Amino acid sequence: MKKLIKLLPLLAILVVVSSCSSVRVAADYDKNARFPEYKSFAFFKTGIDKAEISDLDKRRILRAIEAELLAKGYTKSKNPDLLISLFTKSQQRVDVYNNAWGMGAWGWGGWGPGWGAGWGPGWGWGWNQPNVSTSTQGTLYIDLIDAKKKELVWQGMGTGYLSKNMEKKEERIKEFVVKIMEKYPPGVLQ
Repeated sequence: MKKLIKLLPLLAILVVVSSCSSVRVAADYDKNARFPEYKSFAFFKTGIDKAEISDLDKRRILRAIEAELLAKGYTKSKNPDLLISLFTKSQQRVDVYNNAWGMGAWGWGGWGPGWGAGWGPGWGWGWNQPNVSTSTQGTLYIDLIDAKKKELVWQGMGTGYLSKNMEKKEERIKEFVVKIMEKYPPGVLQ
């Protein structure tokens, strides 16, 4: 039982870390669309220009979408079957943590929040100072529009935490796009 109690904080951290790195995806589509007939695509500049992200990030997203569609056998065309558009949303998340030293309530010793003896191995001083961290959760929508009918036929959505690390940004954008595009075309076993 003591081992389980000591592992609980580690398990909690693993759950938080794994949930932050994943991208949650969903897709919706027109059940009457004839997806096997779509063979070519182009980007819908008017829609993409409205996305409220940097031009650098737009290009990263568009390159990733293009790579995924080409890998699925589609061709880029000036007279496409599908028009690709995108838009984004972001939300700032603020987390406040209590930094009391030790975990007396979990049996790790030290002093608990504020003053008072904890139990278990060791002693320490508690300072009970909050730590504030912020993160950005973003949502990327990829729209596929029937070029002839000018109707939305498929929409994929991915939600996850965005990286502030510039080196990992392109990798994270690719992860979003790959996970979303796994849902296209509908009806294909994932």
